[in-house]
Amino acid sequence: MLAGCGANKFRIENLAKTDIDVVADAHYQEVERILKELTVKIYKRNPRFLQLGGDGGGIRSIDGRVQQIFGKPGKLQFSELSVTGVDAIELALDRKFGGDRVFALMVGLTDMLRQAYGYKSEFFMFSELSEQQLYLSARNLEIALWRINTYLDEQKVPLVLTNSRNDERHNLSYARLFGKLISLQDMLAIIVSGHNQRVIRTVTLNVASVAFFPL
Repeated sequence: MLAGCGANKFRIENLAKTDIDVVADAHYQEVERILKELTVKIYKRNPRFLQLGGDGGGIRSIDGRVQQIFGKPGKLQFSELSVTGVDAIELALDRKFGGDRVFALMVGLTDMLRQAYGYKSEFFMFSELSEQQLYLSARNLEIALWRINTYLDEQKVPLVLTNSRNDERHNLSYARLFGKLISLQDMLAIIVSGHNQRVIRTVTLNVASVAFFPL
């Protein structure tokens, strides 16, 4: 069940919402919640990157990074990162990158998904969503997950640690969170497609070779 679906108190602004706006609100809120959870989990798995915060105001805590990424809605831009969106995901998984890979990764994922929602955090009667952008954002998540699991450093260790490796205790919770994000984006894409009476242009995805899709 989506978090907060029936818990919101009545506001006068809600009179300007259609059913699909309410659904979009719930999906966006759940996506942001999962992204925050993923940020915390990946930092706990990769605590060394907290010491590589560059000029990010001296932030060296997980809570500080979460607040930095999710404290404000809209497009994400930070002085310590020259890029955002899918370009930030690319940077996070570049062997030559010497900064905070977790920060770059989560800024990239969060900005890419926010872009799929038109950089809106709440939706009203005349808000427009693109089923194609929502669909492609789900494919980008699949590509990102594959790269996270397969891109290695010179010692054959993943550049960003997530799921369990070798003799570690079995843990696929990271993949499950990515799976939830993918499902949310795909489901909303289908709902918006039906509402807009437009067909989603699907793609054949080979995650090992395809580049991220522009939104």
